[in-house]
Amino acid sequence: MTSLQERSRAAVWHPCTQMARLADVPPLPIARGDGPWLFDTDGRRYFDANSSWWVNLFGHSDKPLHDAIKAQLDTLPHVMLAGCTHEPAVRLAERLSARTGGVLGHAFFGSDGASAVEIALKQSFHSFKNRGRPEKREFVCLKNSYHGETLGALSVTDVQVFRDAYDPLLMRAHIVASPDGRLGNEAEALAAMRTLLAERHASIAAVIVEPLIQGAAGMVMYSPAYLKGLRELTREFGVHLIADEIAVGCGRTGTFFAWEQTGAEWPDFILLSKGITGGTLPLSLVLTTDDVFAAFWSEDVTRGFLHSHSYTGNPLACAAANAVLDRFDAGQLDANRVQAEALTRAFAPLTSRVTHLRQRGMILGFDVPDAPPRFAERFHLAARERELLIRPIGSTVYLMPPYLIDDATAAFLADAVSKTLNDVLA
Repeated sequence: MTSLQERSRAAVWHPCTQMARLADVPPLPIARGDGPWLFDTDGRRYFDANSSWWVNLFGHSDKPLHDAIKAQLDTLPHVMLAGCTHEPAVRLAERLSARTGGVLGHAFFGSDGASAVEIALKQSFHSFKNRGRPEKREFVCLKNSYHGETLGALSVTDVQVFRDAYDPLLMRAHIVASPDGRLGNEAEALAAMRTLLAERHASIAAVIVEPLIQGAAGMVMYSPAYLKGLRELTREFGVHLIADEIAVGCGRTGTFFAWEQTGAEWPDFILLSKGITGGTLPLSLVLTTDDVFAAFWSEDVTRGFLHSHSYTGNPLACAAANAVLDRFDAGQLDANRVQAEALTRAFAPLTSRVTHLRQRGMILGFDVPDAPPRFAERFHLAARERELLIRPIGSTVYLMPPYLIDDATAAFLADAVSKTLNDVLA
């Protein structure tokens, strides 16, 4: 191992990592990034197939994003958003509201995805409390859902490896059957939700879902029809609907918000993070309605939403996010459709070797039957030898690449993935 790797093992506690494994699986010492490529300290390159945990939209060292951040750095790096305001935050909130037709017209700023989930859960409960319904304090999530790893977010997460150790500390959420396109069970999943809401709606504040794709569950995909039915149920039973678009927003599924594909009424909350700054700076947002906002409108301080982060609405991050929206205003979704088609064509030959090859927009995944022990780790290490940085989830291999795909790049990715499969399954 290099000196940097050894120093990292000694001083850095790496996330989602069993540190005892770092001797066998040392962290890649990354020196720089350029477009879809990351380069290690020896100059070897790796295609960032998972967009550095789903955040990098336009590639590393993207000039328009960096220019926006640098310009903001010269004028206002940071100011607290309590009692102050600034143009980048206001402009960003206005532009995101406009993308919902003004329905989600109020933006609360956080620092990361888990904090956005915490904010939405608190706002949902508190808004009911302010309206004289404090008993509405329960939450509903889907089986195998993932919404983050702080205590509130973990309470509505059903990935056992993350939550089991902390189970005694968590709220008790209702966990309902999740829709899965591989199982054809959407009607049954909606029926299970109806049964729960009919029984417990007087005590339930909100249902939280990952629209169209459950990421950490293994890129489980389902149809917009389920979400449309879910929205009708939450309206019927008077509970909030929280759409966690932290992973699937910002064009990943083919529309800016995944929710747009439902044709349904907007949810009560949409959460954004990850790609909103194009992989440059931490930022999250909770978008909500006039109705939720009005529940806090009072001269009484205790009825206000007293939640904050030191870097709430950081101007540098907001400038980056505005630069991201500029790209979408300029036609990024049209480009994404072409790129998604290139991925579809390139990976089609894998159908005979894997199961459930599936894709929505710029997210593609498949399952590997009879995967050997430590498949994800072995695949990750073997892929490095083929210039590919990729982290499977269990026996599910997926790609969520930057929006820099052409036919040649798609062919490279399909070839590298296929050969890595050969290496691991030999």
